[in-house]
Amino acid sequence: MIDADGYRPNVGIVLLNGDGRLFWARRVNRDGWQFPQGGMRSDETPLEAMYRELQEETGLLAHHVEVLAETRGWLRYRLPSRFVRHHQRPTCIGQKQVWFLLRLACSEEALRLDACEKPEFDLWRWVDFWYPAHHVVNFKRQVYERALRHFAPTVETVCRVEVGRCPQSVDAARRSASGT
Repeated sequence: MIDADGYRPNVGIVLLNGDGRLFWARRVNRDGWQFPQGGMRSDETPLEAMYRELQEETGLLAHHVEVLAETRGWLRYRLPSRFVRHHQRPTCIGQKQVWFLLRLACSEEALRLDACEKPEFDLWRWVDFWYPAHHVVNFKRQVYERALRHFAPTVETVCRVEVGRCPQSVDAARRSASGT
């Protein structure tokens, strides 16, 4: 399902543990690490898609997590041209996402990367709150940073963990230094 502007509706999941650290997973047969995410079906709400993706990618069910927040509206990113399948119609130029902040409400032993027939991830770890904004693939960084900025006050209030401010991104630091 791709919208009229070429964006595929999608959900993203930020899963945190009791220490305010985030679930960070490596994609199967790739070096890339990311948050769980996935496309929405035409008959799903963002919340329904989130729970389906959560189960497919982490093995967690609704009773394993607590939904703390979600972003308002869509956060969009464009795919680099080399990833756009120009021969397909309609052409998908990127993703538009609703992000959810979840707190793990069970033991981490419930996490299962092999919960579906074709696993998305092969390894996971807990990372500091701002780490993903600077270590995800470049074209997703702005969306990750926006989602984390949106969730930071909730994490600090609900989890009583100080996450501080997002360190300036390398790209922003370069632009600032060059005056552009």
